[in-house]
Formats: sequence, C-alpha cells, structure tokens
Amino acid sequence: MAAATYKYILWDNDGVLVDTEGLFYRTTRRVFEELGLELAEDTYHAYMIRGETSWTIPRNAGIPEAVIQEAIVRRDGYYRHCLQNDPIDIPGVGEVLERLSASHSMAIVTTASRDYFGWIHDSRNLVEHMDFVLTFEDYPRPKPAPDPYLHALERFNAAPHEAVVIEDTERGLRSAAAAGIDCIIVHNDFSRGHDFSRAKHIIGNITELPELLHA
Repeated sequence: MAAATYKYILWDNDGVLVDTEGLFYRTTRRVFEELGLELAEDTYHAYMIRGETSWTIPRNAGIPEAVIQEAIVRRDGYYRHCLQNDPIDIPGVGEVLERLSASHSMAIVTTASRDYFGWIHDSRNLVEHMDFVLTFEDYPRPKPAPDPYLHALERFNAAPHEAVVIEDTERGLRSAAAAGIDCIIVHNDFSRGHDFSRAKHIIGNITELPELLHA
C-alpha cells in the first residue's frame, strides 16, 4: 500500500520528536554507578528492546528495594534537570508536524510516563498538532507489546492499514509490527545498532518524512 494512503500518523516521542533517549540512559547509568554497579550501553539497549527494566540488575544484585526506589527518585531528578537544561529539540520537528497535521490525523504514543512527558512538553507546542497523546498509564502492556498502538487505532476507529507509526527503536518497531501497522524508522545515533529489518522505510532525518508520505 502506498504511503500516500495513510490517514493516521502515530508518533513515538523520545528520539523522534525530542532528543531524549541518550539522556535517560546516561542519568540511569549515573545512579547505577552510585549504587556501585555498571550499566553498559549494550546491556541497557537489550533490556529496552525487550520492554524490560534495567532495574532488574540491582534487584538481582541483592540491593534492597527501598534503596532502589530512592535511586529511581534521584534518577528522575537528574533526568528532569537535564530536560530543563540540555538541548533536546530536534531541528525541523515543528515544521514537519505542522505540515503533516494538515493532511493527517495524528497522535503521540509513548512509553514515557505522564510526568516525564509533561516535563518535556509543558514548555513546547508540539502537542497542539495532535488529536491525543497516549502515555505509559493508558494501556495494559508497554512496547514491544502491540497494546499502545492497538489502543491508538481504537481511539481513531482506524484499521491498521490506514495508519503508519514513526519510531526510532527496535522496541517501537516490534510494537507496531505486532499491531499490524507499517513503521517508518527515523535514524537516531543512540539506537543505530537496533534491528530495523521489519521497517517499511528508514529515513535519515525527520524532515524527509513529508515528501515520503506525500509521494
């Protein structure tokens, strides 16, 4: 089916609309180091792709749950500080969303919590182009399960072939594929080692998307 027949665009958030994937890893690695543990990048990716939490590592190491929960709170503080102070805007995103919103109905489907999402978008206007946003709290199972994208289809009353997913990770691609939806991958250096063999297209920059969808 040609890309021009898509009526709905389902956007991932982190790594696609904002450059936050690496920040979340680095702040998580920081608190692991405070716990005396290592969180290698390839290990983090392996957990993330499977939709599992890397906090399994300190739990398996016998670190008390109360200490782990304190570490998660610290990580969230570091992450929020980075979001407020580091450059996370991706050039061209606003213009792409404005252009595509004129021809498509759109939604953000993210595995981030409402808190994380709010920290990112309270000072940005990207959400104004969306019909709705789904966060971690809005579906039973996170990516790579199909639940997030199936719920988005239900909200739009759409069939899978009418929609396209825009992702940057193998976890997101697996979720889209499990929901029966075509997926376009936008290159992200942080996820460059992921397996994108099931993607409909792979593009180097988000600014290539309008031409691809309107081809």
